[in-house]
Amino acid sequence: MARQKGHIKYVGTLGEVRHFKIKGNEGYFAGLKGGPTAEQVKNDPGFIRTRENMSEFTACANAGKSLRVGLSALMKQMSDSQLTGRLTAIMKKINIEDGSEARGQRAVLVSQQPQYLKGLDFNRNISFNGVFRAPFTLTATVGRNESTLSIPEFNPLNFLNIPSGATHFRFINAISVVSDTIFNPITGAYEPAEPALNEMSNIAYSDYTPVDAVTPIIDVTAALPGAPTMTINVAVLGSIGIEFYQMVGSNYYLFNAGNALKIQETF
Repeated sequence: MARQKGHIKYVGTLGEVRHFKIKGNEGYFAGLKGGPTAEQVKNDPGFIRTRENMSEFTACANAGKSLRVGLSALMKQMSDSQLTGRLTAIMKKINIEDGSEARGQRAVLVSQQPQYLKGLDFNRNISFNGVFRAPFTLTATVGRNESTLSIPEFNPLNFLNIPSGATHFRFINAISVVSDTIFNPITGAYEPAEPALNEMSNIAYSDYTPVDAVTPIIDVTAALPGAPTMTINVAVLGSIGIEFYQMVGSNYYLFNAGNALKIQETF
């Protein structure tokens, strides 16, 4: 794939070359149009590797989508435009770790390889660790269906990177479930190993806290609805975040900048 330079910028097809933009990337790109037909890709023996890759790519994309759906209430203000692609790439790393199945049928065993997700910032341009630097703990119950974020008192002016104009902030503790994704040889498709648990979540918030005063001790507990029983086929993600607000009168208005969310732990 080529990248266009110079002053001429356009999209569309010119001769045998397509010109296009890619969301989240600067500049214009070019590539040859055409390629194999859908029928060739589907049935031609020469494309068996392509079919295997497509099958596993779909599984990885679905696993990443499950993670995003579980935290959908936070995605608009916390994620960058390329989060979907980054999650799919992470799920592919997990996918190739499965040595028990043939290519094209390897599972996405998030429960066995959660280290690939731990520490992920949902916005690659805003690191949670760069916004909040005070000590804290995030712990889960033995049953993995409840977690508590605990933060000792601290001075926000010393431990927060506060956006200009913000008067308050609040912390987020989000617990969510991602099931392993496995190949079903009967249907010929990938499915969640635990569909009833997949995408379950709960998002809890601390109180609105002023940026110019030492905080009290903060505890934020998030519990999955119905206290479900977790199985070995799921990963429970503990995500933590922070949002900044401006108080006007008695109302709090969320800032568009400065907010951050990361996967802190996998239980």
